[in-house]
Amino acid sequence: MVYKSRSTDDNLHLGANGKRFSDAKFMRKNPTETEKILWQALRNRQLKGYKFRRQHPLFHFIADFYCHEVKLVVEIDGDYHQDITQKEKDEGRTYELTKYDIKVIRFKNEEVLNNLNDVLTQITKFIKSIET
Repeated sequence: MVYKSRSTDDNLHLGANGKRFSDAKFMRKNPTETEKILWQALRNRQLKGYKFRRQHPLFHFIADFYCHEVKLVVEIDGDYHQDITQKEKDEGRTYELTKYDIKVIRFKNEEVLNNLNDVLTQITKFIKSIET
């Protein structure tokens, strides 16, 4: 069996470097409470059979969740994402990912904590809109 080097798997990781992989590994071992909750609902193809990866390196970024089949990043935003500087960074990150035809959908921590079913419904609808 031939394995591709992570750093050269441009299709799945968009050329992410080794530092991104080690940072992602650390983040997977230290998830936020909302990441844990959403991951339990997305893992093992539980959402309509789509495979999601958590803390997935893409280009210069690490996506909270990524579905390569439909090129969708799902981000969970904590309070610091309300800061104007962070909002600008998030917009720039989204812009960079759209260059690779990757869509980004964002949810606030409170949405995941208080209404997980609605979050999953929104993700499902978003995926359907991508596929059509």
